[in-house]
Amino acid sequence: MLARDEFDKDGYGCAAVICTAVETETRSLRQTFDGDWNFFRVPGDRQKYHKATFADKHNRSQRVITCQQDMMGMAAASALATKVILTFRPRYLIMCGIAAGIGEVGKQIYGDVLVPDVVWDYSTGKVVGPNESEIRFGDVGFLPRPHSISLDPELRSLVHRLCEPGACEFHLETGPLACGTSVMANESVVDKRVRALLPTTVGLDMESYSVFLAANKASEPRPKALVVKSICDYANSEKNDQYQAFAAFTSSRFVEYLLTEELDF
Repeated sequence: MLARDEFDKDGYGCAAVICTAVETETRSLRQTFDGDWNFFRVPGDRQKYHKATFADKHNRSQRVITCQQDMMGMAAASALATKVILTFRPRYLIMCGIAAGIGEVGKQIYGDVLVPDVVWDYSTGKVVGPNESEIRFGDVGFLPRPHSISLDPELRSLVHRLCEPGACEFHLETGPLACGTSVMANESVVDKRVRALLPTTVGLDMESYSVFLAANKASEPRPKALVVKSICDYANSEKNDQYQAFAAFTSSRFVEYLLTEELDF
């Protein structure tokens, strides 16, 4: 638990909390900031936390805290994000890790960093008969009711600037990121459930919408939510774990770059 004197005049307790969903992402993230992480617990909370300090772009010392969900998915992401907001009051709530790339064929490669300017939930809707919807899976139809949340305008401007050629050392892409409750390894389903609704969607994951929603609905002082996920597969039948470690590495390094070189606290 943070002491009262660790909160600033605006009520924030740390520069950022970085959430991950799986061990591969967590392991990569802990290699950042020279691996100088200290384990700690909050009384009454079974969650494991690690904290470190870093120098921001003005050479001021800042505190960052990391934590990992106890399972994958939107529900776990929402629960953890809400808890860390209330406990630590971060200026930035960041989800870091891996995702599937579904952008323009030939322009996305393993390790590309996706920083969405919109996150949307493609999994909400109504299951109906096959004649009641254009989206059909055998004798089952689906009527989508997607919800979306936009990135903070200042962060959006920053991300779009960093996407310009030569702006940074990372291969960065922005655009909508679709979030759902299932792991996708079927391109036909992706076409019907995602690309048909929002063709400009660049990637898929299972946590981003919940992180944005938790920040958006939080009481003041409200954090700015940011999702940084790198491409590890393409949500098709060739999906495997081969590039997960590499994608986790590029996403965590980009988060480190943002915290130390770009963001204001």
